[in-house]
Amino acid sequence: MIHCVDAHAEGEPSRVIVGGVLEVPGTTMLEKMQHLEREGDELRRLLLFEPRGSAPLSLDLVLPSSHPEADAGFLIMESCSYEGMSGSNTINTATVLLETGILPMTEPVTEIVLEAPAGLVRVRADCRDGRCERVTFENVPSFATHLDAPVEVPGIGELPVDVAYGGAFCAFVDAEALGYAIVPEEARALADLGERIRPAIADQLEIAHPEEPALGVLSFVVFTAAPRTGGDARNATVVAPGRLDRCATGTATSARLAVLAARELIDDGEEFANESVIGTRLVGRIAGRTIVGGTEAIVPAISGRAWITGIHQFVLDPDDPFPVGFRLGDTWGAGL
Repeated sequence: MIHCVDAHAEGEPSRVIVGGVLEVPGTTMLEKMQHLEREGDELRRLLLFEPRGSAPLSLDLVLPSSHPEADAGFLIMESCSYEGMSGSNTINTATVLLETGILPMTEPVTEIVLEAPAGLVRVRADCRDGRCERVTFENVPSFATHLDAPVEVPGIGELPVDVAYGGAFCAFVDAEALGYAIVPEEARALADLGERIRPAIADQLEIAHPEEPALGVLSFVVFTAAPRTGGDARNATVVAPGRLDRCATGTATSARLAVLAARELIDDGEEFANESVIGTRLVGRIAGRTIVGGTEAIVPAISGRAWITGIHQFVLDPDDPFPVGFRLGDTWGAGL
């Protein structure tokens, strides 16, 4: 029996495992993530694939951390991948840990440290009457690696692309130049387009983390456009196998701040309100500067809200014909 608490951060859903899973081998969360990816992927498929899961859902496994500064650790699993960091999953996990009492809540502000595979994440939660009203996390250092890099995409032509790391590598593409405004009606077309663009970028540009080779993977294609609901920008993040993030994506917002900083278009401490395809917002700012493996980087702080949507106990009947679930392309996208 696996105990889970579901939540959504500005529309992006997560399933947080809080019980029923034994310790995962490894010392750091990165080592534990790599072990699950190699030898325990049936857990991800059981809870994210149908009939228990759905394409937009993410999975967070809460584990004890051996890091002396961390209150807990968590592993992040997506539809088709394991991620070093995720903003929406951080906001959802922190909210679940505090609102269920797994970690103690202090009002009006609770501060905790979580260990993600990409590193430590420092969380500040504004709390009142037993719930988290807003979660702000200080992300891992973020940096730009390519600005206006030309990429040739079959059937589309040459596109200028920005690439930056915000806990995951993101490639930014101008949606308006391709005729899109990033509205809900375009969701399927944007998801399919992102899956066409992703392999071209991965083939033609070097995606490398200066300190940790395991993190050198292009996770997301992010379409950008002008704001529509009063924010500073709008984006749609395409996640494998071909679907959109429902929120503005914390890692993408962090990476976008790194691009803006590299272009000297934003000041330290200046707020950047990033809209999602459904109009919700994550608010980011540059909280500091640092160096990562010789590369200039920023320390982003990202803020958003989360709500618990359900508490579940999942089981696997030995006669179930789908012990690791299944996927169909009608809802899981062209990248399946």
